Amino acid sequence: FCCGVQREEQPKLEPFYVERHSWSQLRKLLTDTRKYHGYMMAKAPHDFTFVKKNDPEGPHSDRIYYLAMSGENRENTLFYSEIPKTINKAAALLLSWKPLLDLFPAILDYGMYSREEELLRERKRIGTIGIASYDYHRESGTFLFQAGSGIYHVKDGGPHGFTVSLLNPPPVSTSCPNIRMDPKLCPADPNWIAFIHSNDIWISNIETREERRLTFVHHELANVEDDPKSAGVATFVLQEEFDRYTGYWWSPKAQPTLNGGKVLRILYEENDESEVEIIHVTSPMLETRRTDSFRYPKTGTANPKVTFKISEVTINAEGRIADVVDKELVQPFEILFEGVEYIARAGWTPEGKYIWSILLDRSQTRLQIVLIPPALFIPTEDDAMERQKLIDAVPDSVTPFIIYEETTDIWINIHDIFYVFPQTHEDEIEFIFASECKTGFRHLYKVTSVLKEKSLCWLFAGDFKCLIKEEIAITSGEWEVLGRHGSNIYVDEAKKLVYFQGTKDSPLEHHLYVVNYENPGEVKRLTERGYSHACCVSQDCDMFISKYSNQKNPHCVSLYRLTGPEDGAAHRTKEFWATILDSAGNGPLPDYIPPEVFSFESSTGFTLYGMMYKPHNLQPGKKYPTVLFIYGGPQVQLVNNRFKGIKYFRLNTLASLGYVVVVIDNRGSCHRGLKFEGTFKYKMGQIEIDDQVEGLQYLASQHDFIDLDRVGIHGWSYGGYLSLMALMQRSDIFRVAIAGAPVTLWIFYDTGYTERYMGHPDHNEQGYYLGSVAMQAEKFPSEPNRLLLLHGFLDENVHFAHTSILLSFLVRAGKPYDLQIYPQERHSIRVPESGEHYELHLLYYLQENLGSHIAALKAM
Repeated sequence: FCCGVQREEQPKLEPFYVERHSWSQLRKLLTDTRKYHGYMMAKAPHDFTFVKKNDPEGPHSDRIYYLAMSGENRENTLFYSEIPKTINKAAALLLSWKPLLDLFPAILDYGMYSREEELLRERKRIGTIGIASYDYHRESGTFLFQAGSGIYHVKDGGPHGFTVSLLNPPPVSTSCPNIRMDPKLCPADPNWIAFIHSNDIWISNIETREERRLTFVHHELANVEDDPKSAGVATFVLQEEFDRYTGYWWSPKAQPTLNGGKVLRILYEENDESEVEIIHVTSPMLETRRTDSFRYPKTGTANPKVTFKISEVTINAEGRIADVVDKELVQPFEILFEGVEYIARAGWTPEGKYIWSILLDRSQTRLQIVLIPPALFIPTEDDAMERQKLIDAVPDSVTPFIIYEETTDIWINIHDIFYVFPQTHEDEIEFIFASECKTGFRHLYKVTSVLKEKSLCWLFAGDFKCLIKEEIAITSGEWEVLGRHGSNIYVDEAKKLVYFQGTKDSPLEHHLYVVNYENPGEVKRLTERGYSHACCVSQDCDMFISKYSNQKNPHCVSLYRLTGPEDGAAHRTKEFWATILDSAGNGPLPDYIPPEVFSFESSTGFTLYGMMYKPHNLQPGKKYPTVLFIYGGPQVQLVNNRFKGIKYFRLNTLASLGYVVVVIDNRGSCHRGLKFEGTFKYKMGQIEIDDQVEGLQYLASQHDFIDLDRVGIHGWSYGGYLSLMALMQRSDIFRVAIAGAPVTLWIFYDTGYTERYMGHPDHNEQGYYLGSVAMQAEKFPSEPNRLLLLHGFLDENVHFAHTSILLSFLVRAGKPYDLQIYPQERHSIRVPESGEHYELHLLYYLQENLGSHIAALKAM
């Protein structure tokens, strides 16, 4: 009874059992769905470059260059499109994609990837073959890129066509074979390029084919232990955890010499990994049985020792190399920059007057931006007396400048937003930087620092911190400016405007905004609500490209002109110009039903977001098995208003078979501010499952078709880790866990990631214990058919040792498990047959142990 009224008893819902298929039938089902998958796989172009043609007589004023998939294969190649000067506003224009390199098919040879490039592609999460990136020199119209083992350059002749050629080794024999990585054009002279071969820097001339090795720190020894140094290379942790993939930077300006020549400078990072632990992975494949060895700094152990150096290359009046001088810092890096552990970013100021760098301490709670005068480097000298003379010749007034510093008690998320203005005063530097530390949300600030020289006694570390003359908050509010994974700012110095991407309108949508950086007023949104956008603005800030989608519509790519009067951001408007990719034009997607986004107020006070795929043929009176798909770790957001039908197509397949599929972003995920993300500081694995369970229970209170007695959980990497945590902590809720490539023991994971979130293991023993599933194996359920582990045997990120040690503890505790190994795979599954087998095994395991009638009998 309630208020004197008798409530009718609700009829008990019957469980819905998914149809039981044989392995072969499921394989055919996956093959058929892949046809639809391919239908949606129009890979959106990316890495755009706008180029002015300077052709007043022609119909086209600009070109855009970009990388995209060629045809139906997974090969990335260079395309361009002509941008017309005028358009017919009555009819939408679809720009044609012109393949830049298909004119030269005999030249390109992708071949097999070297080990170095294979590992770099793992770090960048690149799943395609072909060209991964390219460099462009605006003034000369020169493109440079790596394809397979070769480096190619293309000359854009404007209206007069193109020339393309392979930069072959010179006719004179050299010791540099064709494993050439990270090629870059010299901005001061595009005839010169630099590249990495075998952990050292080389340069080569496009015209004369002259080639020279600049650094000599690596010796290509068979034993990794005897060859610990590298030059110009970002080591594993910088690539994987800080998104820095290069270790050298050309100066934008050349220094003229008296005899008509010039000096070109390259700043580079030198790493010494002699104290970093070596990991050995042996391939189980009999025909290719070999041991792969590499350096991997586990949390609490030594990182590489780092320093900056400069290579100065003197070019004579005839354009040939006259001299090469290697220079080192006048004092050791660890003395000049006390407490610095990571060089997060580096480069040169626009005039080439200073080197700049963003530095982090080991705990990643203190960030410094420093300027380093090139005069602080002296020629490398083995003779101690000669070296001391060089040190004495450097004036005490030549010091680094710390132009910005910030600290936090959570952690600092590194991003790519740092824009230095040309210097107008010798004793000042102006720049735009983004900070989370001031308000807890990443926002833009325009900073003016005073470069006042201070006398330095070289026996002690000096105080190089500069006075902040002015700091203007350009943006503010409980939302964030985006600064990772290709998101950056675009500055129009003439109009005093900055364009940026952010979450001002919704944490689930990304938009392009503009604001005045001198006198910040209202922030203006330039992109349409109802979609999430990823944008690229032209260098002249007169056009932009948006790749956009929402839950219902696959991505489209459109080009817009930026117009409006000169008097501020509020009057900037966009004008649709042309379409580059129109996925929506193909009509409704076959057999795809998008998920529904939901939110709820959690008991912690935060609003949490999720999305739910309903079973396609939902029958009233039935309750359905539920699969929770999870990631749950930092720097990732799964729930947003983007199209999910490509990367997460398997979730739609599960829904088509009769499962409810749920995705929830728990506390710790990104784009919600540092307080939301920082809730699992020191306690990873201890809070995430609470949020997930609360979300499931909320959904079950709203929808009676969710069967909380039949819940499975699946994820990869951090999602695999949380899948194990869910089964261990809440075996009453989760019937089945399928964990892919999971971290099982945090002391086995790397320094940069683990210490950022968990602190040093010596200072957080309890957190490391509670966060490590291997140490608590006795808490796993004792029934069979509840745990499936998946792992690539060659995983170089979350090593197979994580799964191996968990298995040891499970065996010791007498706990059952199932295991699927992928012998040829690293952390990401790349071999198509492995990917098919993984999806097939996932469907079959859920069917047999969660969704079907036979699963119900097993559970009794």
